[in-house]
Amino acid sequence: MALTAEMVAEEALGLPLSGRALLVEKLLASLAGETNQSVERAHFEEIRERRAAVTSGKSNLVDGTEGLRKVRAALRK
Repeated sequence: MALTAEMVAEEALGLPLSGRALLVEKLLASLAGETNQSVERAHFEEIRERRAAVTSGKSNLVDGTEGLRKVRAALRK
């Protein structure tokens, strides 16, 4: 029996967070076509570091509207 996208998605959702993140990275890479692997690795490492900083409480997320307000205010100075 051939797997459908829905079947694969259902199985994937049962993976732990790190497994789902890896799967997303691989799927996105397959859609992007040819990429520079060193740039790709650096990009994903930055994502992992930022996610870890938020998870550990070292960084805080800011609402998009509030973030834009702060940026606009800083540019006016």
